[in-house]
Amino acid sequence: QGFDAHPFGEKADRPLVLAGAVVPGEPGLAAHSDGDVVLHAVCDALLGAAGLGDLGDVFGTEDPAYADADSQVFVAGVLARLASGRWGVGNLDCTVIAQRPRLGPHRDRLRASLASLLGLPGDRVALKATGTDHVGALGRGEGIACLAAVLLVDVDD
Repeated sequence: QGFDAHPFGEKADRPLVLAGAVVPGEPGLAAHSDGDVVLHAVCDALLGAAGLGDLGDVFGTEDPAYADADSQVFVAGVLARLASGRWGVGNLDCTVIAQRPRLGPHRDRLRASLASLLGLPGDRVALKATGTDHVGALGRGEGIACLAAVLLVDVDD
């Protein structure tokens, strides 16, 4: 299982990126990289399931090489580590927790982006969205969080 959360940022030129795709109309998230909470949670879930640590262990949290980095770079690096250890992704289930933006109009596009990045058919990737009924920082619309659960398969079997 992976988790990530970031507050909305103050950089006017930073787009909101989720699951490797831009979501128009909202400010980007404050983070060292592009702040893609979906891909960060997915990477943590993949690394954890394979016993390879977490995103911070593998890529560092302040490494200047990853300043404003596209999180797709992290996904590619994690998938390469999994492949070298005989692991493949069986399926993925993500839940985005946010009061804003409403993700319903973007869900299919985000899910397709996620499936493409992982090399999976769309029917093995779930992307759900929920809010917190205005409870806490996420409920006040201050940021976005994501939970991700993965099933790894042994590609040698």
